[in-house]
Amino acid sequence: MDKTDFLLWSRKYDKSFGWQAQKERELGAKLRKAKALTCGDLAQVVEWKFKEEPEKKVRVLALVARNDEATVNRLSSQALSIPSCEDAYRMNCLTLLEGVSPAIASVILAFFDPKQYGILDAAVWKALLGNPPPNLLTTQNYLKLLTAIRKTAAKQNLDVRVIDKALYKKSLDESS
Repeated sequence: MDKTDFLLWSRKYDKSFGWQAQKERELGAKLRKAKALTCGDLAQVVEWKFKEEPEKKVRVLALVARNDEATVNRLSSQALSIPSCEDAYRMNCLTLLEGVSPAIASVILAFFDPKQYGILDAAVWKALLGNPPPNLLTTQNYLKLLTAIRKTAAKQNLDVRVIDKALYKKSLDESS
């Protein structure tokens, strides 16, 4: 794929997932301004991530509801206020929150800084790195995927999230 293809597929993603694309823009703008999450923001990230998986959504929402506002604010502020080169630290801060897996943490980071972050996903992994490992959803695997997406993004002079959305949407269309 070249830059034109990535942009085309990314736009197709935004068109197909209108509600998600809008929510991502809104929450992203809020996170960039506040440099921290509230419990409400965290719940919205879970709603976004598991929109198509109601049982998982209910289970994860119950877990994240166990966090208190001060803890969510403190840990997310630590994660979002440090330089982006500290990817592992950012992930570790976010995953200290109850119910926040590496996949959810990757969504938070992608919303916060779409230029530098994408979302941990098997389809994107497959497109860039081949068959995903059985234990894909780990911080270590996210960092490996992030390196691959960033390399592609740099080569195409595009944001990491654009590459991420394009590869995800293309894989969905090819599998249907």
